[in-house]
Amino acid sequence: HHDNMDLWDSKYQPWNSVNMGPKKDILKGWERAARKHGLYFGVSLHADHAWSWYETSQRHDTQGPKKGIPYDGKLTKADGKGKWWEGYDPQDLYAQNHPLSQDSWDNGTIHRQWAWGNGVCLPTQEYCTNFYNRTLDVINRYNPDLLYFDVTVAPFYPISDAGLKIAAHFYNHNMSMQKGKLNAVMFGKILDANQRKALVWDVERGAPNKIIDEPWQSCSCLGGWHYNTSIYNNNQYKSAADVVKLLVDIVSKNGNLLLSVPLRADGTFDEKEEKILNEFGNWMNINKEAIYQTRPWKIFGEGPIADKDVQLNAQGFNEWAYSKADAKEIRFTQTDKNLYATVLG
Repeated sequence: HHDNMDLWDSKYQPWNSVNMGPKKDILKGWERAARKHGLYFGVSLHADHAWSWYETSQRHDTQGPKKGIPYDGKLTKADGKGKWWEGYDPQDLYAQNHPLSQDSWDNGTIHRQWAWGNGVCLPTQEYCTNFYNRTLDVINRYNPDLLYFDVTVAPFYPISDAGLKIAAHFYNHNMSMQKGKLNAVMFGKILDANQRKALVWDVERGAPNKIIDEPWQSCSCLGGWHYNTSIYNNNQYKSAADVVKLLVDIVSKNGNLLLSVPLRADGTFDEKEEKILNEFGNWMNINKEAIYQTRPWKIFGEGPIADKDVQLNAQGFNEWAYSKADAKEIRFTQTDKNLYATVLG
């Protein structure tokens, strides 16, 4: 997550999954599987924020036996002599040949500086161009239908036009393969009304409290954004019922749910996740006509939560409110012929 390693046979990042680790083009495997099963293929790219996200690698322990010994953030290619990574430049991974951002020693600073303000050390043109090239490499070779970025608006917006150029190339590339028809989606967060005409608004772990005219998306996860054994051990995954409540609420407001299922290091999901997915699938098999190919009704729902003005927090982060929904909460969807009322409890 924001680790700056490419999971494909990257032309512009030597730290990739073909050169090291699994020695596999992981992206190609997912792309082939999606096409085989007739699914749209989406790619999530996060390396743009490694510039500031990795500033912690410039630190050192403040106590204990390794007090004062620098972390890996300032290592150079020469430091790799005799090591497993000999021949690779750590700066291609850490990108830390730059001054620290203001208040970098505060772990909360990265979130306040997410939109490239509030004293962040701005990335160089070279860094922005490298991310641009890596993203175009993915677009041109793997032909994704969806591009997800964990960013405000677009990558490096508003300090660089790299993200806007990525959007233009992505749409034009897709149209060239679709005989002039655009059938691709690029997501961005915290979009204003005008920006939502060009990008699909993504709300992280949450939902607005009204019907949105343009299609939008909520991204959430069964657990954390990466596999976490403590979540597994403490039975802290969302239940299938939790996922159903989120989905029904989101669809009633003209959105779709992008659900992440964290994978273990070997690429598999665990038996608890499998059970949740099977239970969710069973619910969908019975109730899918209230979800697929539906549109919002005159109002999205009624009930104690629907009546509250549940505000978004930054990128989203209000799904906790909807997980508490019970049988008093109802959500509506419709087709040309039918009105559906789904009880959330």
